[in-house]
Amino acid sequence: NELEEKMLLNLHKKQWSHGMTLNSFNAHCSSNQSAVGKMLRLAESYTKSVQEEQSLSADQLKTRHVGKQDPKRHLESTVEEVMGNNIVQTLGTAVDEQAL
Repeated sequence: NELEEKMLLNLHKKQWSHGMTLNSFNAHCSSNQSAVGKMLRLAESYTKSVQEEQSLSADQLKTRHVGKQDPKRHLESTVEEVMGNNIVQTLGTAVDEQAL
């Protein structure tokens, strides 16, 4: 039956209120701490990479990240992820505060 198929397709669908649920503050705090540690390691790695960059030739600069992790790109993505999570958590907290 077509109606039953629609119902079954919507069974595991996220509800509209899913975006309003907040993570526990302890879990959010621990994820922030681990992300800051990761960003520290990536920043140190990026600083080292920039210092090495000054002593390399043009050919070596083209191939220096082949097979390696690019610390700048990973640092940017980690910062964006943490900022996004913090913004969502802060806005969710503000909405909950205003609603109650």
